[in-house]
Amino acid sequence: MLQSRALVIALILLLSTTLPEVQSKSIFEKDRRELLAIPETIASYFYEAVNKVSPKVSQFLLDTVQSPTVIAARQRIAKEATKVSIMFEQLVEKIKNLWYTRVLGY
Repeated sequence: MLQSRALVIALILLLSTTLPEVQSKSIFEKDRRELLAIPETIASYFYEAVNKVSPKVSQFLLDTVQSPTVIAARQRIAKEATKVSIMFEQLVEKIKNLWYTRVLGY
């Protein structure tokens, strides 16, 4: 019961600190590094919220995130996300080129 209360409080703190800071931006205007920083930012807010509620749990989370398996998984995800992001940028450029040449006739 106490753990579920702590989790609910942590989630409330997390949502209350992140929702007002949301800035809308077109997906075409976002930089690749920004897209990769979103999960890191979410994890940081979650850690800070948990740390306010229970320092022992936050230390456990920090130890878990710094384990070799989690680090390897994060590196693999970042590598694959970079590949997907580059492919998406190329697709957007091809669509723009197609739009300008075929539809608008430039």
